Amino acid sequence: MNELILAIESSCDETSVAVIKNGDTILSNIVASQIKSHQRFGGVVPEVASRHHVEQITICIEDALTEAQVAPNELSAVAVTYGPGLVGALLIGLSAAKAFAWAHDLPLLPVNHMAGHIYAARFVQPLVFPLLALLVSGGHTELVYMVEDGSFEIIGETRDDAAGEAYDKVGRVLGLPYP
Repeated sequence: MNELILAIESSCDETSVAVIKNGDTILSNIVASQIKSHQRFGGVVPEVASRHHVEQITICIEDALTEAQVAPNELSAVAVTYGPGLVGALLIGLSAAKAFAWAHDLPLLPVNHMAGHIYAARFVQPLVFPLLALLVSGGHTELVYMVEDGSFEIIGETRDDAAGEAYDKVGRVLGLPYP
């Protein structure tokens, strides 16, 4: 039997919805980018990001299901990023995921954004434990040690700005375009 998960991600400035089969096959991956909206500010503006999520989330869900050729009644569950991220952006994704799961009587699977980054590597090659993951994103820079599946020990992280934030700030000072 195939397990089909509708996965929703809205932690920052892109609305993303995918349909995943058996945890390792991407049937669809719809991404609504907001780059053009944030360019004039030289970086992500949380309120602008949230408004775009509101406008795009339903369209992305419909497009992901259509591209995957999956009907809601064929889904096994709905996965959604619950944090960390921009609060307003996260709330849009969470609200949409909760509503969809409730309407179709599906379980809701909360996913930590940083764990999602680590587990995304499985789409390239299997994870071999123990492992050390370096997470470098716009809002987070962490070294995470994993003895086994589901165990996360942060052994190091930045004390102030994440690498991505520092990169954006240096770019603005140098007059470089965003992104």
